[in-house]
Amino acid sequence: MHELGHALAARRCGVRTLEIVLFPIGGVARMERIPRPRDELRIAIAGPAVNLVLAGLLLSGLALWRGPAFSGPEALADPTDANLLERIATGNLILGLFNLLPAFPMDGGRILRSLLALRQPEQQATQIASSAGRILAVLMGLYGLISMHFLLIFIAFFVYLGAAQEGQAARGRSYLEGLPVRAAMITRYLTLSHGQTVGEAARLMLESTQQDFPVLHGERVIGLLDRHRLLRAMASEGSAAYVAGVMNREFPRLDPQMDLVEALPALAAAPCALVMEGDRLLGLLTRENLSEFLVLRRIGLEASPTDPS
Repeated sequence: MHELGHALAARRCGVRTLEIVLFPIGGVARMERIPRPRDELRIAIAGPAVNLVLAGLLLSGLALWRGPAFSGPEALADPTDANLLERIATGNLILGLFNLLPAFPMDGGRILRSLLALRQPEQQATQIASSAGRILAVLMGLYGLISMHFLLIFIAFFVYLGAAQEGQAARGRSYLEGLPVRAAMITRYLTLSHGQTVGEAARLMLESTQQDFPVLHGERVIGLLDRHRLLRAMASEGSAAYVAGVMNREFPRLDPQMDLVEALPALAAAPCALVMEGDRLLGLLTRENLSEFLVLRRIGLEASPTDPS
């Protein structure tokens, strides 16, 4: 319900949720893009708000039913049917407050970033929130070691990794800002005809390093056959099946002048996008190619001007 709160708030802000992933100690609602600061503030608050509202409703209901007296921490530590609702309410209260800590990857870190991003660049705001998350994780881990609370150490490790990944993602986006899709696209690629078979496409994939193939009918692009669809078709329909029957007709398209940062959501939803100017195919943009471009871009920006390379 916490993650659904994020997803519903994101929908109201016009941001699509690609998936909700649940882990043993938490979850994440993965958005198609980073929302604008004001929208991110609403989306980040929505998750803890769900927990706090649930806790408030349960505690209010228990107060009306049993009176204002509640079991203490010692009684709640011993789970029984009688204190089930109190334990659920207390758990929601703890989850809501814990997620409001101002550090990534908790919602409080996203709230902090959104507030900072109202007055400064997004990358700088993310770096501050990421640093706060790493500091909090170190302190949490040290306390866990001292108190021999091993679950807290595990949570601290998870928080540290999440904060570090957010910082790296922000730096990666900063390297791509202001660059068009044309700068990173693949311009030498192989294509398939709509009349070719899946077996022919598989042989072409083995003979080259390409894994995603535009499908043409004459000069017109009619689909995209990616590696996942190709392997699934080989397993279910066999090598004699036609490419036209298994290709993706709703393939993602990118404008060559689009900012690379704006193109990231398309590659989050699909491994490859076709770069097209009107109906004319200009190139491909894949996750792997974008990663290689990002590495080269980072090396080029971080190299000193006097570097002979």
